[in-house]
Amino acid sequence: MQLQPVILSGGSGTRLWPLSREQYPKQLLALAGDDTMLQATATRLDGLAGVCEVDDRPIVVCNEDYRFMTAEQLRAIGKATDRIILEPVGRNTAPALTLAALLSVEGGEDPLLLVMPADHVIGNRTAFQQAVATGAAQAAQGAMVTFGIVPEHAETGYGYIRCGEACADGVRAIAEFVEKPDAATAQAYLASGDYLWNSGIFLVRAGTWLNAMAQLQPSMLAACERSMAGHRRDTDFVRVDAAAFRECPSDSIDYAVMEHLAGRDNLGIAGVVVPLAAEWSDLGAWDALWQIADKDAQGNACQGDVLVEDVQGSLVIATDRMVACVGVSDVVVIETPDAVMVLDKSRTQEVKKIVARLKAEKRPQASAHRKIHRPWGYYDSIDHGERFQVKRIVVNPGASLSLQMHHHRAEHWIVVSGTARVTRGEETFLLSENQSTYIPLGTTHRLENPGRLPLEMIEVQSGSYLGEDDIVRFEDTYGRQ
Repeated sequence: MQLQPVILSGGSGTRLWPLSREQYPKQLLALAGDDTMLQATATRLDGLAGVCEVDDRPIVVCNEDYRFMTAEQLRAIGKATDRIILEPVGRNTAPALTLAALLSVEGGEDPLLLVMPADHVIGNRTAFQQAVATGAAQAAQGAMVTFGIVPEHAETGYGYIRCGEACADGVRAIAEFVEKPDAATAQAYLASGDYLWNSGIFLVRAGTWLNAMAQLQPSMLAACERSMAGHRRDTDFVRVDAAAFRECPSDSIDYAVMEHLAGRDNLGIAGVVVPLAAEWSDLGAWDALWQIADKDAQGNACQGDVLVEDVQGSLVIATDRMVACVGVSDVVVIETPDAVMVLDKSRTQEVKKIVARLKAEKRPQASAHRKIHRPWGYYDSIDHGERFQVKRIVVNPGASLSLQMHHHRAEHWIVVSGTARVTRGEETFLLSENQSTYIPLGTTHRLENPGRLPLEMIEVQSGSYLGEDDIVRFEDTYGRQ
């Protein structure tokens, strides 16, 4: 059997603001170890043996805005893939899986699809792989498998799966999906032993999924088929037909298909659940990160340059400056270069209210960090005023920015380290450390790094308008307009 990992990397993770933002969501962050959550998901099956052959090139479904970071993070861990499907708009998980299934059967194969959200933490990889092996045997026989988390407490923030009769060793039929309960109902679920948390992880043959979609969601399947029929390849990316995909209904895997399988077999498809006890968390909010993090004797989880005195049960993260806390308990403090958030640990779900206000006020902190990643490297806006802006720019070895022009601003470039190849109008020349140049307003220009080391430089912009949309691109290695 061939097992095809499918990583769903959509979503913005607004409850983990200010670290997670629309253009740099939580799955691209290293919140629970050295690897980012996306990277940890992509390596979760490494070492799985004796059950099936795992395809080392995952299918990833993600947003256009962070496609280059997604590709680069996968490349950094040896999981480079040319099967990154770009969603023109978000349509929830059922269409995302359908696109992945259609792509997986293009060559005539019918692989097992292991569907994993990119923003989950699995602490016990061995237990996870054992559960996958159990589920694979069921999926190979035509069942649709989900994984239910063995509950550790009466949680009100998750949906639940009520287990039916045993249908194989360690496998139960799905009797019912239930919504997030109140506290008393959650306690009853826990006491009964018949309920599992709904993880959102699935295992199914591509053909089985497409068959279920044809029976239950024909309009959704048709829209996805039209989208894939008009797709084109773009380096690492699969670009589906945007107009066709916008016509696709939006729904989750649970609502679109899985709930129709619970307690019945009128489609000829069995719905089963494999219990999973693997130190799982979906890191839905800051208190969830505190729960899984290493803590000191007072129950504090601290990252970065943090000093605490007489502090208990708190999560404190510093990314750019020293953060000091004195005499507080059960708080969350998150510091970034452009925002600091302090909140009561029991109210972490309310972070989304702050994000909603930022969006309503059109403040940039809602969508992007001060440091912006690009396919060629990154820039960090370190200072700005009414008619100027200062950026620190880092260009990767061998990379280049687009050949471009600005209508409203001029630029001064100062090389701090490395070598820059500069195109300015009709001339091309090299700059080394401590050398500089000036790009007049309206002049065609390009910046390249021809060396083997990163190019670091300071850019000073001046003019009447300094927005990122004041760029006219003439040539671009990365296909941007």
